[in-house]
Amino acid sequence: MPIEYDIRLEIGYVYDSPAASTRTLLRMLPLTNGEQTLISGRVSADPDPDFRRDGVDFFGNATTEIAHDAGQTEFRFRFKGRVRRIPRGTTLDLSCGLGALGAELQSIHSILPMSPHHFLGASERIRHEPEIAAFAEELTGPDMSVLAALKAVSHAIHERFDFDPEATEVSTLPIEAFRNRRGVCQDISQVTIASLRAIGIPAGYVSGFLRTVPPPGQSRLEGADAMHAWVRAWCGVETGWVEIDPTNDMLAGPDHIAVAIGRDYADVAPVKGSSRTSGSHRTDHKVDVIPL
Repeated sequence: MPIEYDIRLEIGYVYDSPAASTRTLLRMLPLTNGEQTLISGRVSADPDPDFRRDGVDFFGNATTEIAHDAGQTEFRFRFKGRVRRIPRGTTLDLSCGLGALGAELQSIHSILPMSPHHFLGASERIRHEPEIAAFAEELTGPDMSVLAALKAVSHAIHERFDFDPEATEVSTLPIEAFRNRRGVCQDISQVTIASLRAIGIPAGYVSGFLRTVPPPGQSRLEGADAMHAWVRAWCGVETGWVEIDPTNDMLAGPDHIAVAIGRDYADVAPVKGSSRTSGSHRTDHKVDVIPL
């Protein structure tokens, strides 16, 4: 049965000195695809920008380009809308053996945005790392199905990582997080992607929202949710793309609401831009995902 969510996202930046000539690229509008539909919604900025252009990037993610010319000490970027999510059916293991995946990849001649070929090699934030490759190779073998290998890698990373918001920053490389075995969903997802690519499985990054269900008897905390990240992997011609959440050791389900898809975090960052300023700045981030 479909589930509808009211979603509110706010990302703020406060500067010690006014930031001028600010150019910002936002990816905050949820996707519409086979499993979810954006019923209504709008991305806004406070203060109002001097320039705005809405569009779509290579991977089909909604983008909003904005510019502020005058100096500002604070920016607020917001999304408010409603999404309908259709529960995913049971994922049967119809994937080929891991050793046969290369041949199936060779049968794909498309270079359209969702072609698995875009998600197999190195990308801006994910490089081949021998340590991560050795880790993934120990967990898998050519006779395993691709789906089984995906689940084995995801589970192992979940088991060996401590979720620690203080351990990493947005710029932390996957190899640093892997060696420390600590990080947040961004780090855990990028380490998983690096592991999967190392054994020949095309894998990408999904940015979105995850409803947090409070313990029994406790009320939901407004603003307690945050933007989440998980992984999508191509499991062969028959199975196609499968989404998995290594942070929570589960396949992505009806509580996962996708905003953007890319090769790594650099392709899906909700806020990316430049400005002319001096001194430091602070940022805050709040998400509410409310099931109807």
